[in-house]
Amino acid sequence: MKIIVAIKQVPERDTPLRINSSGKWIDESNLQFALNEPDAYALEEALLLKERSAETGGEVIVVSAGPGRAGSTIREALAKGADRGIHIVCDDLPGRDALGVARLLAATIKPENPDLVLTGLQSEDLGLGQTGVILAELLGLPHATLILKVEKANGGLKVKRELEEGWFQEVELPLPAVLTMQSGGNKLRYATLMGIKRAKTKTVRVVNDGEIGVDSAPVAILEQVAQPTKQKSTQMLGGSPKEIAAALVEKLKFEARVL
Repeated sequence: MKIIVAIKQVPERDTPLRINSSGKWIDESNLQFALNEPDAYALEEALLLKERSAETGGEVIVVSAGPGRAGSTIREALAKGADRGIHIVCDDLPGRDALGVARLLAATIKPENPDLVLTGLQSEDLGLGQTGVILAELLGLPHATLILKVEKANGGLKVKRELEEGWFQEVELPLPAVLTMQSGGNKLRYATLMGIKRAKTKTVRVVNDGEIGVDSAPVAILEQVAQPTKQKSTQMLGGSPKEIAAALVEKLKFEARVL
């Protein structure tokens, strides 16, 4: 089975963020970057599927769009067990919407003719949760979202989807297909020392976004990003202890919405 995993490099979670001078994105100077966590779960599921079908053989390919620094994230995926990588060099990724990114990925993935395409549910920087679904449409493949577990069944796949309030759903899909993976379905592996050494010899094909020849004009434009505003207010509740308790419960229910 040939499995392609779309991965993205994002700022590390604990990195302090500042808005850049344009006000349309964050200042990326002096930031630390890492593999997008939902994509890490997609990669882990792909590696598990490959290991379970070791007798028939398989290949895991990671694809990432981003500037030159994204190459380190591709190498990290190779160190964890992916077989090869494709780096779409794209210096204006924050200026592209989900459709534009999906077009880049689809044009790169289609010639590979994969059996399965996995993406994370969403990216940790923008959190749109749209790229994987749009990618499936562009590739003309069946898809399912919020996937926790994937198994081969009846020549296709049986997947476990997470629904609301602790409910789950099992769905069967034909191959090829596109799945967007939910975080937490598996325990993530670490890159071993041997894996890191092997990653240095694995192939990473580099292609510039201009060579792909897809329309990069966004249909949705990010006009501004801003830090959350801090607000403080104090309310004094009067009356008897019983009345104060009732008023507090009312406010926690309908204003704070924590009950």
